[in-house]
Amino acid sequence: MTLLEPHNMPFAAALVIMLILAVVQLIGIADFGDADFNLDADGDGLPDAGMFDGLLTLLGIGRVPLTIWLALFLFLFAGIGLSVQELATSLTGSPLYSWLAAVIAGVAALPVTGVFARPLGRILPKDHTTAVSTESLIGRRAKITDGVARAGSPARAKVKDAHGQTHHVMVEPHEASSEIHAGDEVLLVRREGSQFYATALAERRLSPTQIEQ
Repeated sequence: MTLLEPHNMPFAAALVIMLILAVVQLIGIADFGDADFNLDADGDGLPDAGMFDGLLTLLGIGRVPLTIWLALFLFLFAGIGLSVQELATSLTGSPLYSWLAAVIAGVAALPVTGVFARPLGRILPKDHTTAVSTESLIGRRAKITDGVARAGSPARAKVKDAHGQTHHVMVEPHEASSEIHAGDEVLLVRREGSQFYATALAERRLSPTQIEQ
């Protein structure tokens, strides 16, 4: 049985993706470690936050950077899948359908990944542990990236926390009569649930065409 046989293709693909992730990390093209994977410590808007956090802990998610967790999962998925196919061949004389073996391997790899990720997280350097509560973003400068923020109609903005990590949040004007446009810099002044409210740091200047109108 070879890795490139049709019934082993899901596991071959997993190994290729794992190698790509490793190369990307090594040459520093991108760092997917914890990007946009921060959980609000307050759990606002998540009635089952405790259960959700427990599931993430069981799977080892958040214990190591997301890229490492994904690479570990792909490696275990491929290893378990190939072992399942070898076992099926030795018992029945033929391997399982690729999709069936992939489902079995995927289900088995999730808890096994958690088993390995938890101790791995304890020995990895903690220098890049930057998860923060969204409450700590209040008082920081943000920039509107998409749309126009009006009362009752939020726009998307990006803001950096104390660690320099970028977060994307939804923003409405603190003053009900204000409008904040894409490109405007704002100050986050308060939060209600997952919704932030901000004041513009400078008055918008009308373009000549707007003045003529």
